Amino acid sequence: MKLLVASLLSLSVSAALAAEAPKFDPQRLSDEVKTLSSDEFEGRGPATAGETKTVDYVVAQMKAAGLKPGGDLKDGKRAWTQAVPLTRSQIEGVPTLSVAVDGKSQALTQGGEIAVRAALDGSKSVSIANAPLVFAGYGIKAPERNWDDFKGVDLKGKIAVVLINDPDFESGQGDFGGKAMTYYGRWTYKYEEAARQGALGLLIVHETDPASYGWATVKNSNTNTMFDVVRDRPGATHPTMEGWIQRDFAVDLFKRSGLDFEALKRQAQTRDFKPVELKGASLSANYAVKSEVITSQNIVGRVDGAQRPDETVIYSAHWDHLGVGAPDAKGDKIYNGAVDNATGTAALIEMGRAFAHGPKPQRSVVFLAVTAEEKGLLGSEYYSSKPLYPLAKTVAVINTDALDPTGPSRDFTTSGSAKQELLDELIALGQRWNLSYVTDPKPEAGHFFRSDHFPFAKRGVPAISFGSGDDKVEGGRAAGEAAQQAYTADRYHQPADQWEASWTFTGMARDLELLYTLGNGLANSKRWPNWSQDSEFRAARDATAGERK
Repeated sequence: MKLLVASLLSLSVSAALAAEAPKFDPQRLSDEVKTLSSDEFEGRGPATAGETKTVDYVVAQMKAAGLKPGGDLKDGKRAWTQAVPLTRSQIEGVPTLSVAVDGKSQALTQGGEIAVRAALDGSKSVSIANAPLVFAGYGIKAPERNWDDFKGVDLKGKIAVVLINDPDFESGQGDFGGKAMTYYGRWTYKYEEAARQGALGLLIVHETDPASYGWATVKNSNTNTMFDVVRDRPGATHPTMEGWIQRDFAVDLFKRSGLDFEALKRQAQTRDFKPVELKGASLSANYAVKSEVITSQNIVGRVDGAQRPDETVIYSAHWDHLGVGAPDAKGDKIYNGAVDNATGTAALIEMGRAFAHGPKPQRSVVFLAVTAEEKGLLGSEYYSSKPLYPLAKTVAVINTDALDPTGPSRDFTTSGSAKQELLDELIALGQRWNLSYVTDPKPEAGHFFRSDHFPFAKRGVPAISFGSGDDKVEGGRAAGEAAQQAYTADRYHQPADQWEASWTFTGMARDLELLYTLGNGLANSKRWPNWSQDSEFRAARDATAGERK
């Protein structure tokens, strides 16, 4: 409540600006999304011809919009991009995969029962012969919660099998905050922890509800080219084998090993759980890995502040998608990524146009289109670890990802609902458009950790990722939720995420007025929004307070 009162008291400038927020052109948004998600851009995969086309197009649009380059310094001048070195890894040919139980072998199909990621630990080849399998619950070690799924079991030379999400997911109560996913529930954490535990590999059991997406998404995201930031010791973060297995296959494998999958899952939801070896079961794998360091690009436009140019408001969105991958049932191999995230990229371009053609802000405003979000938020992770503009003097990050390209809603949401003044201000401003705020409708999906604002947040920068609402002006909540469910099932991370002529972009155009007003109010003030006192990100922000005096 104190946060909300403080935000309301500081809204006088923003409230005045809201009345004169610029209008955004739905047709221009549609044209940009259509172009970015066309087959010509080949799914916008990092380090492909699609990246070159995307960077050239977005830079040209930013130039035409009136922005200045805000990227790497070269000979005293800013470039339009920030170079992002990445490790690129891909499996060469078709991997040979199998499990054996009591000597009886079963061949596995990549993308069928299993989805194995190209090794990111530096291995040039993976050769595993009859590695024992160990069920390790949710694969979590959380000392502050007195939780340890591993209990000191030696995993060297073994493959751990774990569940997705947190132990609280099914019951909605427990040591992990109930339904809302913590970082311990994310697949990225589980691979990291498996590496710390010395495991040879980790297989995550896919279940649609706790993962929040179907097997098609897992298959398409994990069987293509993998990327990571360049690390000094990649094996400290990645086990040699990383992958997922289908639930039905896991249930059958456990049964053949004399184990009850559901009973073990229930045990894993308690802190007394101990790892269980799948007796007589082993996994074998052979595949070559092509690994190299490539350079991708973040794209950076800028409007210089008139009074305090060293203080920065950032608008962000990821430009990348999955590129060219496995064909769908129709034979389509191009993952166009229209909603995810040509919409956010178009929003970034048009937001830049609005600021470039409006009154010059007191603080600088940066428009950051990041690479490799689909590979684990790598572009935003790189920027926030090597910022072009100091994070201590970055006022806020406003991220747009997978916006609704159809008609307007009566509400909006954010990825996660972390308590902070920036969110309070957004909620208060939304009322000027008669928009209500709905807390993240699926906190169990861990959206807060899945968008490009998160690398900034964990370093203390106030950050939100805006989400379109479901309560549609035409059709109400039933229509909005049905459309969202259909998108997740039939389009998300699939070739079917393509531009549609029926999309009006009127809702997105209206929502951009709100996001412009939020950022413009911050850019024309001396305010430094912060996290709530009990936020896990507050300490990191407060540690840099001296740099903001």
